[in-house]
Amino acid sequence: MLRYTVIPALVAGLIGLQGCSDPEDGQHETPRPALVTQPLSAGASQDVFPGEVRARFEPELGFRIGGKISERLVDVGDRVSEGATLAHLDTDDVRLQLDAARAQFASAQADHKLAKSELDRYRELQERQVISRSQFDAVESRFDASEALLRQARANLNVARNQAEYAALKAPRDGVVAQRLAEAGQVVSPGQPVFVLAVDGDREVRIDLPEQDVGRFKIGMQVGIELWSRPGQVFVGKIRELSPAADPRSRTFEARVAFDNDPVGAELGQSARVFASGGDSQALSIPLSALTAEQEDTYVWVVDPATHTLKKTAVEVGPYQEQVVPVLSGLHASDWVVAAGTHLVREGQKVIPVDRQNRQVELTAADVAGQTDKPAAQPE
Repeated sequence: MLRYTVIPALVAGLIGLQGCSDPEDGQHETPRPALVTQPLSAGASQDVFPGEVRARFEPELGFRIGGKISERLVDVGDRVSEGATLAHLDTDDVRLQLDAARAQFASAQADHKLAKSELDRYRELQERQVISRSQFDAVESRFDASEALLRQARANLNVARNQAEYAALKAPRDGVVAQRLAEAGQVVSPGQPVFVLAVDGDREVRIDLPEQDVGRFKIGMQVGIELWSRPGQVFVGKIRELSPAADPRSRTFEARVAFDNDPVGAELGQSARVFASGGDSQALSIPLSALTAEQEDTYVWVVDPATHTLKKTAVEVGPYQEQVVPVLSGLHASDWVVAAGTHLVREGQKVIPVDRQNRQVELTAADVAGQTDKPAAQPE
């Protein structure tokens, strides 16, 4: 019976010893790799916004009268000169109106000529006192009316002539046809856009700003521009126009970035990128993946450079951006924080700091104290 009582006692002892070596104390646990990074200056970081090279002036061209388009003379991409004809309307109705206006003008001229001759004749009779004053006044009144009708007929004739000229759509300035919005055979109303003309001259980049970023952009703010066709060459531009209202569908704010096109040589429609400073140079920013939250508090995991253990540190953050978040307080530029997998670590856990290439990062006390002139290595 003795041998059966010894085995349970031995098992209970082993379980007790295993409980004494709980890995929660961190003393006997194998350190795990952890991706770390240091905060960047928000002013040093840059946000990138995709855009398209556009003309500063892009008027929508349409006929000043309605009708059926009988002929289209240009296509998208064609270069046109000021005064060049772009399209024609069917002029049958316009010509009939012009003929009617001419006939009315000729009739008014004849009536006015007759009224003038009668007035001259009655004036002689009135001077000889052959007719009464009332008869002369009636003839004079008919002359004034004929003169008014003549002016009206002349004005109608001028309008009809203008209408005939409006049947031809002409380019107001030199430029390139950027869009075609109507086709031959289509009936258009007065003012309906038929073409969009990209006027020669100033060029700019159109970008869309998300709601969380539009507040830090101002008219005249300097930014960088890079063409996709010329990577690595950044040109200076300035915010020229900023929409006061968001697009109802995309919820973004349109901005126009002006630049000097002489040294750039950008073509219409080219893709471009606009670089803007991330914000206040005194603020710090960390990757979104480094931030974690618990209830209403936000915090990061800071690595102790001496012991390589983790410490939960509460931070105050600003508006979230696309890939980073600004840290307003609670963190120093020399701190090392866990940049990924924050939900898998715990307080006091020992880690092996590595970068994105899985290379171990050496953390020294000088890095934390800011006593070295060597810039901190950032993971690629």
